[in-house]
Amino acid sequence: MNTQLRIAIVGAGPGGLTLARILHLNGIAVTVFEKESHSLERPQGGTLDLHEGSGLQALRQAGLMEEFLAIARYEDQGSRLLDKAGNVLFEDQDTSGDRPEVDRTELRAMLLQALPAACVRWGCTLREAQARDDGRWDLIFDHGSEGPFDLVVGADGTWSRIRPLLSPYRPQYSGLTFIECGIDDVDRSHPALSQLVGRGKMGVEADCKEIIAQRNGNAHIRAYAIFRVPADWAARRFDLTSPAAMRAELIKEFDGFAPEILDLFRASNDNFAIRPIFALPVGHCWANRHGLTLLGDAAHVMSPFGGDGVNNAMFDAAELARLLIERADWAEAVAEYEALMFARIVESAEGAAEGAATQLSHVGQELTLAMYRSHAG
Repeated sequence: MNTQLRIAIVGAGPGGLTLARILHLNGIAVTVFEKESHSLERPQGGTLDLHEGSGLQALRQAGLMEEFLAIARYEDQGSRLLDKAGNVLFEDQDTSGDRPEVDRTELRAMLLQALPAACVRWGCTLREAQARDDGRWDLIFDHGSEGPFDLVVGADGTWSRIRPLLSPYRPQYSGLTFIECGIDDVDRSHPALSQLVGRGKMGVEADCKEIIAQRNGNAHIRAYAIFRVPADWAARRFDLTSPAAMRAELIKEFDGFAPEILDLFRASNDNFAIRPIFALPVGHCWANRHGLTLLGDAAHVMSPFGGDGVNNAMFDAAELARLLIERADWAEAVAEYEALMFARIVESAEGAAEGAATQLSHVGQELTLAMYRSHAG
């Protein structure tokens, strides 16, 4: 075991924190550097479903299943597909599945609580990583230099500052843009919308547009209006400074959809966000470089269709940690992790790319319905 390694993890998302937790559990000290000033500086996004064989396996390796079960929502695994008139095309409210839901904020808080407070350094915006002659790395932040580190793990997401040291590829716009909004206290304040969404996820796809609404914890609904548009279209079309204008424009964009569906926008709170979807090429990889590696979106960001993103990131972390613990030569462990990860991610990336390519097509509703039925079968 490489207990004398100096390891830096850049990014305190689920992937980086899972790696830190498993290494800490096995006596390997790490430092996590995060640019946010605290864990609630910005919204962490919506609900996640964790999968057997990846996200849930990583939590077992991290010794956190008991803590996870306290925040998991097994009851929110249902799916509904409607047409634009509000007719139900497919419904599966079976809560016996093995993909429990959990809010991103709750998952991150659980992982943070499982680490020593000093492990995560907040408010650290990385400027660059500099190689030393001996193969170690210094990290340059706004506040100064940290290091040297034997291994730096880029867990810093889509626009990773570590990735350019390994790969020339930049994430490319997928053609899809999500407009996100939320509804608070839905069960009490908007019971009709609570019933419309159901216990899990509800989708409506028509006219080459889509609305997806997901139940989160604490009676919150998070909804996404999805468009296939140029990358700058939403920024030109919508005014984030005016929630009232956002609601009016979204209702106009979905003209012809049933009033009870458009009520998702009418009931939304004031927290709108524009989220263009980016992805790295399927099969993205790099030549191993001593002292550096990537995990999660930094390594293989893809569209959210398939729900594999956080599961991939957490399993990346579990596999990297396992190999660092098991192998006598940590550099060989990193190289082995990368080779296994490159091969493992291809299927997931292909599925996400296909989903992004076919979503909102003229037969999008039929394809989505066929997908739901195949999963139910």
